[in-house]
Amino acid sequence: MPQIALFGAAGAIGQSIASALRSRGQSYRVVGRNEAGLIQAFGGDPLAECVTWDPERPDSIEAAAAGIDTLIYLVGVNYWQFELHPQLMRKTLEGAIAAGVRKILLIGTVYPYGLAQGNPVSEDHPRQPNSFKGRMRKAQEDLLMQAHADGRIQAAVLRLADFYGPGVDKSLLHNAVQAAVQGGTADLVGPLDRPHEFVFVPDVGPVVCRLIERPEAFGKSWHLAGAGVTSQRELIAQIQHQSNRQLKLRVVGKTLLRVLGLFNPLLREMVEMHYLISSPLILDDSALQRLIGPFHKTSYAEGVRQTLAEAGNRHQP
Repeated sequence: MPQIALFGAAGAIGQSIASALRSRGQSYRVVGRNEAGLIQAFGGDPLAECVTWDPERPDSIEAAAAGIDTLIYLVGVNYWQFELHPQLMRKTLEGAIAAGVRKILLIGTVYPYGLAQGNPVSEDHPRQPNSFKGRMRKAQEDLLMQAHADGRIQAAVLRLADFYGPGVDKSLLHNAVQAAVQGGTADLVGPLDRPHEFVFVPDVGPVVCRLIERPEAFGKSWHLAGAGVTSQRELIAQIQHQSNRQLKLRVVGKTLLRVLGLFNPLLREMVEMHYLISSPLILDDSALQRLIGPFHKTSYAEGVRQTLAEAGNRHQP
């Protein structure tokens, strides 16, 4: 029986972690709401056990976590339903603890920090969210770490910078990649020249596998930063260079996001998070490197190459 379960596994980060476990020959359980989606993503891997759950039913959560030692929490919600994050975490914690799960790792975000008080940001930066989404993510983390403090389960958080990579459609760079492969105009959220960083998604899985093996990782939060400080403009230039295509760009700022949000719920919800584009927040992951040792970060040039190659293959008729 697998000892590790990925709750909310069907996304890009879940597939990266699954790939890392697979490379180690380690069996794992993937848990999601949609059986067809799980089978499509993981059904060809004999090391993967696909399990569906209903997070509204305590018995379903407990059954999905049965026999598991370490739960990696990747459960997503619609961008306009962030109030569900703490609710789902509370229910999952209760079910996992009832099932005897020993450890849980939350794959988190920088949202709870709010505005950076200085860069780079280390793990001791105050959590002072300036957005509803940040408050909901902080509440989610607080539930988790309180369970750890109470001795009910061992818990940790791994916060990621913005990410990109093959098959990642929830990235600031996605539309530029699509335009490079298919033509048309790339709709982007600006300003494009502010310092930013991106994690290459395939790099995440190996880090997670090493992190959950370290007992001293639990009870704390950790950072995984990108492959250096860059900007959207620099990576778009790299996309143009490698695709040999001059992109048509349509850049949307905060004011236009607000207007377009009258008709599009996703864009409407992006308005309050625009500060992460206009006011840089760069992570310091030196503590993680001291804990688990050096780890690989794919260069932006190589990451763009792999992302374009995958997008091109998918676009083939």
